[in-house]
Amino acid sequence: MPLLGVNEMSYDWDFVGGEAEFKKAFELDPSDATAHMWYALAIAMIGGREQEAIAEVNRAYQLDLRLPAITEHVGAVHNYARQFDEVIAICKQLANENPTFAPAHSCLLNAYWGKRMYPQVIEEYKAYARLSGDRDVSEFASAMDQGFRSGGWKAALRKGVEIRQAQRKSSSGWGAWIMACFYAELGEKDQAFRWLNTAYSDRNAGLMSLKTDFALAPLRSDSRFAELVRKVGLPQ
Repeated sequence: MPLLGVNEMSYDWDFVGGEAEFKKAFELDPSDATAHMWYALAIAMIGGREQEAIAEVNRAYQLDLRLPAITEHVGAVHNYARQFDEVIAICKQLANENPTFAPAHSCLLNAYWGKRMYPQVIEEYKAYARLSGDRDVSEFASAMDQGFRSGGWKAALRKGVEIRQAQRKSSSGWGAWIMACFYAELGEKDQAFRWLNTAYSDRNAGLMSLKTDFALAPLRSDSRFAELVRKVGLPQ
């Protein structure tokens, strides 16, 4: 049932139905740590219930202290609440205690990005790529590093866009969402909305975080953004 809840909220954008599935899961097994973890992440991404999301992910953590993925989700939930210093403290400790756990560095790079600490973002992308063993991620991180060294953050973003666009031909994944975030950072709103609409067509789970992802802040005053929020059906 937790998986049903995740799928209904992430890909069907049925937020009421997905929440009902999570509630059923909690009735059947209140001590299911992964159910509390995924529920916390879902409501954190949607926004408006930050304290509830933090309480849920903390409950997951208390239920299973040993699982690094839950600790990483603690960081992610705080990230959607824009509590970046907390994220850095949590995920630095996670990385230190689990030196081969790549998602700890994904968690860190998002927090550093939120704080506009761009050299650290690049370093965490490189660490994540090294530990993930994913060739596409390695190519992406290397391109961003090259761009940053030659022309700073905007050049890194442009290199990242170039590589993700090429990679998208063979694998969609989260590519459209990342492209939208990067173009929003670059101030190129038309391109950002183009990729958000592609993400919509792809049923990209990232659209759950339309209202919470800090990278999209430059777009939120645009009428096209409100229309996309309406189409996805996010709670108002």
